[in-house]
Formats: sequence, structure tokens, C-alpha cells
Amino acid sequence: MLLGLLTGLFTCAVWGLTFVAARLVHPFTLWEITIARYAIFGLTCLISLAHPHFRPRNIEWRHALAGSVLGLIGYVAYFALASQAVLWAGSVVPPLIIGITPIMLPVLANLIDKSISWRRIGLPLVMIGSGILIVNAEHLQGLDVEGRQMMAAGIGCAVAALLVWVVYGIFNAKVMRSANPPRAIDWTTLHGIGCLIGAGMLIPLASNAYVTAPAEAVTRFFLWAIVLGIAASWLATWCWSIASSRLPLALTAQLIIAETVFGLIFGLMMDGRWPTITESLGALLQILGVSLAVHQFTRRKPEAVEDEVMAVH
Repeated sequence: MLLGLLTGLFTCAVWGLTFVAARLVHPFTLWEITIARYAIFGLTCLISLAHPHFRPRNIEWRHALAGSVLGLIGYVAYFALASQAVLWAGSVVPPLIIGITPIMLPVLANLIDKSISWRRIGLPLVMIGSGILIVNAEHLQGLDVEGRQMMAAGIGCAVAALLVWVVYGIFNAKVMRSANPPRAIDWTTLHGIGCLIGAGMLIPLASNAYVTAPAEAVTRFFLWAIVLGIAASWLATWCWSIASSRLPLALTAQLIIAETVFGLIFGLMMDGRWPTITESLGALLQILGVSLAVHQFTRRKPEAVEDEVMAVH
């Protein structure tokens, strides 16, 4: 279990870098770091094919297509939206909004088949909503019209990232629950190929920052691209598979919340400040609410949160 906890926490920590990545590579833009990260991830997957263990086995064409498309959506689109949300709305609000992902699919499933009483999850949902509202209210106070518009745009990007993740989770779970699902390593490789295609599609949006940027900035950019492409994508997927195989489902589902915590910590470290009392209260309410909601769902119907366990960023 210790290995499962360590690999799970490592995965959440590197996933948390999503919320600060675009701020770490100035003067390079969001598009450059997105292209570099997922080009490196895709190339890593292709290079890994040199070893027999990593070569896909008995992959159906529909799985190959689905894996590539889901990689493009669940990785490239999610990362771009989440990063843009932080650039516009700051370090605290986007991680809290996206942090409700561990309960989104169970809630949607409950709307369809009502597998659990809404009274049992009413309190967690109120806690989550209150936490997000408290933090948003604090950040909106004192902003001028332009600042509020930018904050609203950032919140919109965070919500869009959340919806992208939900769509990804639904279709990802459908494939992995099929009669003949692909191996986890094969699925990762297919995602990487989709990411490589997505990175190529974004090249027209890249600037020429590498021409004017100082050598130190270029070096920092490529180092972070390698960290994000290999550690936060390829290696994180592998580590999460280890965590999922060694930990109870209920614990694994709640462990995902650590991504939000790490995202908040990294963002506040970049801002060079401690969280305010209001931010702390809002974040605590949201994190406790998600934890309590996941606990309620996993007590009754563990398979309802399997989507979250299978999800990767």
C-alpha cells in the first residue's frame, strides 16, 4: 500500500504542475509549452515502442482511433484550457473549479439512475458550491470592469476544462469497460500519438519567442517541457496505474483530490504568498466536500467512480 500511496501522490503532484506550467516559461506562450509538452510525450511513446513490452498487442482499429482522439481531447485540450484559466483567473479559483472532477461523473450517473439518495450527497454538494463561491466572491471584490471580465473568462475556461474532462472520462471508461479493452500501456501509447498529432495542429499558433528569448529562458522552457512531457504525462500515467492496482478504489478516488491541493500550493508559491483566510476557508470546504461526496458514492456503488480512477491528464 505504501508504494501505491507514494506513486499516487507523485502523480497528483506532477499533475498539479498543469496549474502553473504556462506561468513558468515566460516569454514563451501557452501554445508553445502545450506544443512542446505533448510533442515530447508523443515522441516518448513512439521511442518506447523500440522495447517489445511497449508495443501494442491486438489493438482494434476503433480502439486505436478512440485512443488517439481521446488523447487529443483529454490531454491537449484540457491542458490548454486549464492553463489559460490560471493565466486569466489566477492561482486559486481554477484548481478549485476543476477539483470537483472526482464527483462529476458519479453525480451525472445519479441523475440518470438515482443510485444514491440526494439527501446523502446534499451536504457535500453544498460545501463544494459554498467553497467555490466564497473564493470567487473574494477575488471579484475590488476588481475593475476589465479585471472582472478577465476573471469571468478564466472561470469559463476552468468550467470548459472540467467539461472536457467529463467527456473524456465517459468515453475513456466506455472503452476500458468494453469486452476486449486495450492494455494500459497500449492505451497510453495511443494517447501519446493523439497528443503528437494535436501538437502538430497547434504549430501555427506558436510565436517566434525562441528567436528573441535569452538563452536562459530557452533552456528553462525546454527543461519544463521535458518535465511536463515525460514526468507529468508518460510517467504519471504509469505511476497512476500502479497506484490504482495497489490501493482500494475508494482511497484512489479520494487521492485524486491531492491534485487540487498541489495545484493550489504551486500557484501560491509562484505568487509568493500565503492563502488568505477566505481562500483557506473556501478551499477547505471544497476539498472536504469532494472527499465526503466520493466517500458517499464509493460506499454504495464503487463502480460509479471508476471513471475518475481511469482518468489521466
